[in-house]
Amino acid sequence: MDWKAEIETAWARVKPHVRRTPVVEADGFGLGFPVALKLEQMQHTGSFKARGAFNTLLSMEVPEAGLVAASGGNHGAAVAYAGARLGHRARIYVPEMAGPAKIGLIERLGADLKVVPGAYANALEAARGYEAETGAMQIHAYDAPATVAGQGTCMAEWEDQGLEADTVLIAVGGGGLIGGAVAWLQGRRKVLAVEPETSCALHAALQAGGPVDVEVSGVAANALGARRIGDICYGLAEAQGIESVLVGDEAITQAQVALWQEMRQLVEPAGATALAALMSGAYVPEPGEHVAVLVCGGNIAPDPLSAK
Repeated sequence: MDWKAEIETAWARVKPHVRRTPVVEADGFGLGFPVALKLEQMQHTGSFKARGAFNTLLSMEVPEAGLVAASGGNHGAAVAYAGARLGHRARIYVPEMAGPAKIGLIERLGADLKVVPGAYANALEAARGYEAETGAMQIHAYDAPATVAGQGTCMAEWEDQGLEADTVLIAVGGGGLIGGAVAWLQGRRKVLAVEPETSCALHAALQAGGPVDVEVSGVAANALGARRIGDICYGLAEAQGIESVLVGDEAITQAQVALWQEMRQLVEPAGATALAALMSGAYVPEPGEHVAVLVCGGNIAPDPLSAK
């Protein structure tokens, strides 16, 4: 696949529908060197996921039965939002572990929401059943070309904004975001995958030589808790020699607190995971190496300013 062309086409499609999220350079976090941050938690519905959702809907014919998606929360919110903006009804399946903040967000967006017991894999099974029964269009959270190309627009946009980093750190769940970034960059910059120790589907796949099922838990599991890395992401990561580093829940929480205390950026644990790799020492840049961090999500639970 010509990923560069696919992502350029996707970018042209989604530009009228997504926000061009800001980029800032931050000194601090106890690092002793500046870090470029792209604040994608300021995207519609609080994560990068709107990019993939809009690209999918704008590149395919939606059946009369509408849309269906399984999600840990952020993808479901993005599909609900994009569907509503483009006039399509959507059914969203989420696991109970998505939490009240993300569940409430999807409800406010007007989707037909179904909460199922268990983890993301259980929601995906239910969504596949609904797809088979009704003919609704399934929008996969990460392992579909249109999704990956849509997420790749985030990195294309960042380079258009003047990204100068040698290395970009990106948190990984199922692999849509980092897959899109790797597909766009094609080795022009180093991309480092950052995963929680207890939700590390890409790390496990790279060690095993192919996608494998992993156990999922931890503070970031409702966003990064894919049981199995996407085939598209794995193929791109393996071909380009992408490395994965692991961070613990405490490191993620510390980075989450630091983003608030030092920059007044309120993000969910997944959104702080990439920064956690720098703050914890899981990744130590070489002297003079310019690094950048993609802050990917802001749907913190519980919602600190929810209406009572």
